[in-house]
Amino acid sequence: MQPGSRLMPLISAHRGGRNIPGYPENSIEAFQYISESIPVMIECDISMSSDGVLLLMHDNTLDRTTNGFGKVADQSWEELQQFQLIDDFGKQTDFKIPTLEEALSWAKGKVILSLDVKRGVPFKNVVDLVEEFEMEDYVEIITYNQNDALSVNRLNPDLMISVTIRNQEEWMRMKNSGIPFDRMVAFTGTRLPTPALFDTLHAYGIPSILGTLGNLDQQAARRGDQATYTPFLDLGADILATDRPLEAGVITEKFKEAKND
Repeated sequence: MQPGSRLMPLISAHRGGRNIPGYPENSIEAFQYISESIPVMIECDISMSSDGVLLLMHDNTLDRTTNGFGKVADQSWEELQQFQLIDDFGKQTDFKIPTLEEALSWAKGKVILSLDVKRGVPFKNVVDLVEEFEMEDYVEIITYNQNDALSVNRLNPDLMISVTIRNQEEWMRMKNSGIPFDRMVAFTGTRLPTPALFDTLHAYGIPSILGTLGNLDQQAARRGDQATYTPFLDLGADILATDRPLEAGVITEKFKEAKND
């Protein structure tokens, strides 16, 4: 995942792929569909059942993305298995809530998984499972503060860690944290940072993720994908974390082809 490599720029499919009819977010079926369409990194959300099974679910409740109701953490894995997933357009599918084990098994040797560990889920449980599947080379763990990043690094110093670096002040804190630079992937936020921040990160060999999900994706839908996403790549974004992976993926592939010609 080095900046400037032939792999970059790359798409990170937010919640494993959104706004695709018939393919619910955080489903193995969505992962497969997107990965067959474009080179991609899959970002997915890790929750936990009442009996400790790690599973893929963004929300605290089942109401929006399944035909069930209530808090995820209040239900056992056996209870959760009875529900079907619902896509972003309200259509119920035949797909079931996947476990993290299933996601790791599917991704091995295929794509990088970016794991967003939800509040209340122990990082150790997630790291232990990653190690069990020998997926250290295919996983990054998302963290939102320095303490969590340090915790993940202590659990396994070989893991890639997504750390929030939106400005020079946050960069200096992470620079002095003791986490090796070659284990960092920098999430630069959902607003376009200064070109100087991209330059700084690249000088230390740290790939940068720009979150286009939200306003920037909406801007692309209004103004055009080429006109919107290409300038982000020109400025130095290595990875676009997006709710429009298929559309943004067309642009990153064109950019890559032009760069490598």
